[in-house]
Amino acid sequence: MPSEHGYSFRPMTRADLPRMAKWLAQPHVARWWDDTVTSLAHIEEHLGPADSVEPFLILMDERPIGYVQSYDIHAEADHPYRDQPAGTIGIDLSIGEPDLIGKGHGPRALDAFVRRLFDAGVPRAVIDPDPANTAAVRAYAKAGFIPLDERHTIYGHALLMARDRSNDQSAS
Repeated sequence: MPSEHGYSFRPMTRADLPRMAKWLAQPHVARWWDDTVTSLAHIEEHLGPADSVEPFLILMDERPIGYVQSYDIHAEADHPYRDQPAGTIGIDLSIGEPDLIGKGHGPRALDAFVRRLFDAGVPRAVIDPDPANTAAVRAYAKAGFIPLDERHTIYGHALLMARDRSNDQSAS
């Protein structure tokens, strides 16, 4: 069901991998992700049931426009964000379509996705852009995320940002 902004989320399938490969190769995405082959292989590993990472396509009025994944930060014994409260879910997001960059779709889609998580009872959502990715940091702040701290992790330099259900005016 679409959100108030017209965004919805569909579980990703193997049939979506060519589109994802195209997005991963776009300069605005490639700059912040591993190489296309490695990133695509990681995403493909998480397709299907019973995984701690859930990959979705972001749809805007049924048009695929980007990728979002949620993951259980407590499912990995060595995850760098295990110090976050129980039930915290991590998120990664990219708007893949170049013609939609810089038009507010990232913050609005992220807000809609987080509302879904909160409706399901998730207490906190975290996201971890590279601090040098100022466009992402701004977009995530517009979606209600606040900076917690900077960390150096196995995934690289990250600005850990959080949005709490208890502080969220939209939470049910």
